[in-house]
Amino acid sequence: MAEAARDNSQLNRPLVCKQSEQAAGNRRLDFSVAAVLPAGGSGERMGTATPKQFCPLLQRPLISITLERFERVHWIKEIVVVVSKQNFELMNSIIEHYGHSRAIVVEGALTRHQSIFNGLKAFVVNQPHKSWPEKPEVVIIHDAVRPFVEEDILLRVATAAKEYGAAGAIRPLVSTVVATNPEGYLDHSLERAKYRASEMPQAFTFDIIYRAYQQCTDYDFEYGTECLHLALKYCGTSAKLIEGPPDLWKVTYKRDLYAAELIIKENLSKSVCIFTGMQEEAVQFGCFLQEALQLVMEQVDVLKWSLNKESQCIQAISSGLYYNFICINVHLSNLEPAALCIRMEDFTNIRELAKEANQKNILVYRLLINYTQDMNEVQESAKQGASIIDSLTKQRSPALTGQLLVV
Repeated sequence: MAEAARDNSQLNRPLVCKQSEQAAGNRRLDFSVAAVLPAGGSGERMGTATPKQFCPLLQRPLISITLERFERVHWIKEIVVVVSKQNFELMNSIIEHYGHSRAIVVEGALTRHQSIFNGLKAFVVNQPHKSWPEKPEVVIIHDAVRPFVEEDILLRVATAAKEYGAAGAIRPLVSTVVATNPEGYLDHSLERAKYRASEMPQAFTFDIIYRAYQQCTDYDFEYGTECLHLALKYCGTSAKLIEGPPDLWKVTYKRDLYAAELIIKENLSKSVCIFTGMQEEAVQFGCFLQEALQLVMEQVDVLKWSLNKESQCIQAISSGLYYNFICINVHLSNLEPAALCIRMEDFTNIRELAKEANQKNILVYRLLINYTQDMNEVQESAKQGASIIDSLTKQRSPALTGQLLVV
């Protein structure tokens, strides 16, 4: 986590869950890792004019969501996105608009394998770009239209690739695979328990996969689909296969976009970080709010921060631990109504902060609480606030981010 977040004299954390501690550890590997994301598909099976990797999902392109997942993994140093020539400028504009600082764009080719090879070449062929990436020890290959990848499976395939030369995620077969004869009748079926579906991500030591692609035939480039097979065929490297989570499927058909949106909303709504001011009442209410939210969310943390040290808030948001932030202001009921006013400067700062965070798919909201000395009323307000926050995080409407909501 950011230095300010670790300094309790600046940013106090009443509760830090186990998941936060692991994330704050910011895993480090003793070898360099980069990623290649092939995104050159035309999306014919999607049935839309827009290639699926550029279709909107939660009001941002699908490729941006996948990139955001990779950029949250701090030990992946560079990300090469491979797109078709006609989408080269579009991809660059997405990178600029959403602030994907670790991604660069490479022009693809006519086939998937040729495009991946182009992505690998970016690490070894001299380029005029001043920030062109250095060759990594391990490279992860992952489809741009698989937005659900988590750090755990990326870490597992990367470390296995370092040890064995190649590694890939697999999943059990859902349906039985059958073979047909030329007349369209059943010929035979495979015993499902003996086979697995090959998924992404896959990882390789860079020299192995690059050498394999250097030896590929035209047939391999035209009809091949499996990177792990190329490592075995040309380098004699048998990949370590790792059981992956169920969310590694890729967006293929139009209906998959709706399913993907629901999954992403569910995943992003599991955690929230609450910012309180330095007032005792705000800190106390934050604790009540935390207790109420823990009934519906997996991870709820409370951070205390000073309004005159707003950079601490920015550092906490950029730490990558949360997708939802709630800033709390309290109005003591015994004060005059005029005291209800919030400084316009503070309101503007939160709006600007929310706008910046939204580029990283992080939403920031602000709640104004009418605070009394009656603990029953306080707890009831906490329940109402928790209900509002639960709704906000599940709906994930960028139109509401940065707005002031009154409880």
